[in-house]
Parts: sequence; structure tokens; C-alpha cells
Amino acid sequence: MKKLIAVMMVAVLAIALVACAAVPGSQPSELIKVGIINNPPAESGYRAANVADFEKVFTEANGYEVSTFYSLKNDEQLNAAGQFITDGVDYLLISAAATDGWDAVLANAKEAGVKVFLFDRMLNADESLYEAAVVSDMAQEGITAVEWLKAQNLDSYKVIHIQGAMGSDAQIGRTAALDAEFAAGTMTKVAQQTATWDEAEAKKIVEAVINSGEEFNVIYAENDGMAKGAVAALDEAGITHGVGKAVIIIGFDCNKWALRELLAGNWNYDGQCSPFQASVIHEMIQKLEAGETLAQKKVISEERGFDATTITQADIDTFGLGE
Repeated sequence: MKKLIAVMMVAVLAIALVACAAVPGSQPSELIKVGIINNPPAESGYRAANVADFEKVFTEANGYEVSTFYSLKNDEQLNAAGQFITDGVDYLLISAAATDGWDAVLANAKEAGVKVFLFDRMLNADESLYEAAVVSDMAQEGITAVEWLKAQNLDSYKVIHIQGAMGSDAQIGRTAALDAEFAAGTMTKVAQQTATWDEAEAKKIVEAVINSGEEFNVIYAENDGMAKGAVAALDEAGITHGVGKAVIIIGFDCNKWALRELLAGNWNYDGQCSPFQASVIHEMIQKLEAGETLAQKKVISEERGFDATTITQADIDTFGLGE
């Protein structure tokens, strides 16, 4: 009798296992191993949204085993990427702190059979070394902002230019269009310094210019946090800013709090930079896992700029990041 019961239990277990295996959409037995190299969420409101987007998409429930490394330093990112390759990840996702220096790591990844995706920012590397790039057109962001600024038809443009982390794709792109105006003599470079995306450092840069007594009428900050720091320095010095005021304020990233400053007329322009690349990369990985080929090597996020004189609450609700 005991033998009969044992045989019946084994049979029931076997049937159950077969039934589980046949359930459509059931989780694969092996998770896809993904290593993500990114900038830390504390870098900016944009980055916090970007990190949250990847945490939402790349989960165990979606079939992934994820390891993540955060740093603003390119050498630390390179070391982490090398370790992920050694650890045997299937995919390496990179938002690089700097555009250069990645060739050797990407070549090692290719040799090891690790598929690489770039997100948020481009790299100076041969496109054969990565599967695809899902990025913003940082140069176009700069062009759009500078064209808006030129359309204000000021008598003169005396600009404090606050840059992001030097060598990053965002800094290079957002700087290029303004540098072209400086070189052409259409705008005057009062100051051009990096604050490495930091609000407090941006405030110090503007304070130094104010204390020098040099005139300026434009602050072009390469992210919202640095624009906020710049405005704090103006407020403390009693210098007006925004629509119809002494100083034009330009930021980037479209945090909701920054767009509210536009709506209130305290800032003048904010350039959009979309942080949402995770779902696009997820879909591409699923295609590769299914043996398909990718239709696009480079996917550019659709972006725009916002003017304080035309922005609406609906724009803030639709395009603003964070709360």
C-alpha cells in the first residue's frame, strides 16, 4: 500500500511539473544577467528619474538578474564594467560619465560575448562594439536652446555659462552651440566654468561674477540644479531674473519644480532631456533573446524646449520630471 501511495505521489508531482512548464508566460528557469553602469541618482532630478525608470523595468519579475554600479568618475565606471564582464553578465548597459576611454572595455565585452547597449549618452566608440544606443541628442538640445536665446533679440548677450561634468556627452552637446556663438562674437563669454551638475558650486560661480562687478544678462546652466543655484545667488544679491527682468535664466532637464519656475516667470527657458530609455532597451533585449535582429542602431529620444511665455500647467503635468 505504501509503495502504491508513493508511486501515485510521484505521478502527481510529474503531472504538476509538466503543467507548470506548459503555462504560457511563465518565468524562464534562467534569468538574463544585466550589468548597469550609470551616474548616481543624487546627481540631479533627471538622473533620479532615469535610475527609477531602469529599476522599474529591469526586475526579476521581468526575467532579469541585475547588478548596478553608480559613479560620476569614468575610471570607476570602466573598472566596474570590466568586473561585470568578468562576472559573466549577458548584457552591459552604459550611461558613461565621459565619452572617451571605453574602446578596450567594449572590445573585451564583445570578445566575451557580452552585448552592450548605450543609454542616455553616446560614446566615442566604433558602433560595431555595441548593439544599439538609446540616447538624447545633446548637441540638438544645445542648438535648440541657443536658437531660442538668439530669438530674444537682446541688444547684447553677456553670458555666464555653467557647465556640467566635463567630457560627458551632455556637457559637450549643450556647450557646443554656445561656444559657436562665443567664437562668432555674437555673444560674450563673461564666465564659463563647470559646476559638475552641482547646485552649490553653480551658486559660487555666479557669486564670484557678481562680486567682480562684471555685467551679465544671461545665465545658461546645463541642468536645472545648477540653474537653481545660480538663481539663489541672484536673489541674495537683489538681482532680478526671469520674464522681463534683468537676467535670462536657462536650464535643462524639465524637472517639475523647474517648469513651475517658468510658469511663474522666474526662469525663461528649460530644455527637455528624456530619462526614459529602459523600456526601449528591454524590448530590444527580448528581440535578441528571440533570435531577431534590431532594426535601429541608434534611437533618439524626442525632445523639445519650453518657453516661460507659452508654457502651461498641462505641459508641466505631461513632461515634468519628479514632483
